Amino acid sequence: MIILWGIAEERPLAAVRAALAALGRAYFVLDQRDALDLSLEVTVGRSVTGRLVGPGASIDLAAVGAVYVRPYDPTVLPAVARRGRDSAGYRHAVTLHQAFRAWTEVTPARVVNRVAAMSTNSSKPYQSALLREIGFKVPETLVTTDPEAAQAFLATHTEVVYKSVSDVRSVVSRVGADQRQRLGDITGCPTQLQAYVAGTDVRVHVVGERLFPVEIVSEATDYRYPGEHEVKRSIAELPKEVADHCRLAAERLGLPLAGVDLRRTPKGDWYCFEINPSPAFPYFDLDGGIARAIAEFLAAGGTA
Repeated sequence: MIILWGIAEERPLAAVRAALAALGRAYFVLDQRDALDLSLEVTVGRSVTGRLVGPGASIDLAAVGAVYVRPYDPTVLPAVARRGRDSAGYRHAVTLHQAFRAWTEVTPARVVNRVAAMSTNSSKPYQSALLREIGFKVPETLVTTDPEAAQAFLATHTEVVYKSVSDVRSVVSRVGADQRQRLGDITGCPTQLQAYVAGTDVRVHVVGERLFPVEIVSEATDYRYPGEHEVKRSIAELPKEVADHCRLAAERLGLPLAGVDLRRTPKGDWYCFEINPSPAFPYFDLDGGIARAIAEFLAAGGTA
């Protein structure tokens, strides 16, 4: 049995579900919106045992061979939030979420991806240090609350961008005149400044040992928020050294599935910005290969 945990219609989960169906593999969608109608019992001893029970379903956790993990914060789900924090339903949904997440950490099943492995994304500087150790080039970076240090960094580099230090999604933006005038504001918030690297973006999805590189061409600073700029995507190829670094990075971070953000400079240098441990891959899945690869990876761990 394979469990898909999240929201059934969310694009990545829906794509994997369709791919599993095409493979003829059994799966169960643990839809968080049904949390109030589900119960979970877990016992951890010499082995991990338990049962997930809901309307029309009773799953022996020992029979689960693989899990695809894409949950949302249960407290933001309408069916939970409208009950209020003091309600039994609210507490039940939160407890179910925490218990199932804990189970994914200790189960011998194949998990894509475990929470502990995804935690490095909470600190971009820490993750960058790991990437540098692996052999990737990483843009020169400063994280600071000191306006003078920030000014010195800006004086050293022709162009600089700023972005989130944590796993909170942010728009990568260039530092312009307006931002320079507001450098005093960083005393209240650690700010990440990074030397701008010119070139072409390449997003690589790692699924087990398989790689799916896609080239993205756009004049936008952050192609995810292109504004009026056009974005063109095409399947790409990687130099062997870069491909090896991508596989090694995912392996070192314990991520069976990862989205690696690269940029190739006009001189042919390759820089790595970060690794996304829970990539929303459909935007890059130009031929359906990523969804199929994830489904096949899960199926290799799951029982028929």
